[in-house]
Amino acid sequence: MSLSPKYSFSPPTLPLPLLEVGLVFAWSSGFVGARFSIDQAPPMLVVFWRCIAVMLILTPFVWRPLLQMSLRALLHTAGGGLLAMAGYLTGVVQGIALGVPAGLAALLADLLPLGVAALSAGLLGQQLALRTWGGLTIGLAGVLMVTDDALGLGHAPLWAYTLPLLGMLSLAAATLWQKHSKAAASIGLLPSLWLHCCASSVIFAELASAEGGLAPLPTPGFAMSVLWTTLLSSLGGYGLYWLCLKRSTPTRVASILYLSPAVTLVWAWAMFGDPLSWQIALGTAVSLIGVWMVVNAESTRR
Repeated sequence: MSLSPKYSFSPPTLPLPLLEVGLVFAWSSGFVGARFSIDQAPPMLVVFWRCIAVMLILTPFVWRPLLQMSLRALLHTAGGGLLAMAGYLTGVVQGIALGVPAGLAALLADLLPLGVAALSAGLLGQQLALRTWGGLTIGLAGVLMVTDDALGLGHAPLWAYTLPLLGMLSLAAATLWQKHSKAAASIGLLPSLWLHCCASSVIFAELASAEGGLAPLPTPGFAMSVLWTTLLSSLGGYGLYWLCLKRSTPTRVASILYLSPAVTLVWAWAMFGDPLSWQIALGTAVSLIGVWMVVNAESTRR
């Protein structure tokens, strides 16, 4: 059955590099949003209402396509959403809330390119070119240079440091799931985002209830936190991530996120007055070299 043009959604065909620039900009906003939100409200309460807000925004555009989907496609997409949103955000946000320094949590989350490459090789048997591994290694070296001043061990319990790493692996698994599941890949971008948020909101509701309840806080800070993470981090960050994934390889898309730490620090400079340095600029240049190597290698392999 064909969908009515009124309810279908076809994103404009923009050049992939332009989409990737938007992805880095939007994805990096999530770390700044998390830092701002933790000072305004319980972290899981913010991510719960972030999911609800995305669902409310998208419902008028996706309810008809959702009703026409097979149960298998719905379950496959919802499962990927649990890994991508509930797994990733719970790991990163809860780790920070338990005392893992934000810089270290972001660094562990930024190991995503290596996580995707390792899972691709280990689980799917995909052989990556030496140039790809070399680019991933150089890109990581640049990330370490960028985040050097922000790193610290903090005073969190030892097990809490595994949460951002597990969150990263959860998103890496979701990336490969979304790319290789025919059922999930057959669903459009907006219905996928709606299902991801719907499935993840159940987990976030349980975690938010444990923190004190689900009622939204009547404060400007809470409203700003939800609005920021809804528009920039969920619709922008996740939306562009899945859109780029449809047009490229998982390794290339994940490698682009090596550039997000530098952009995150620019966000923090603009919003919180955090200092910038020449080391950040040098690290960004190194990461760019690594990303270029990965992009070039993956383009050749395709």
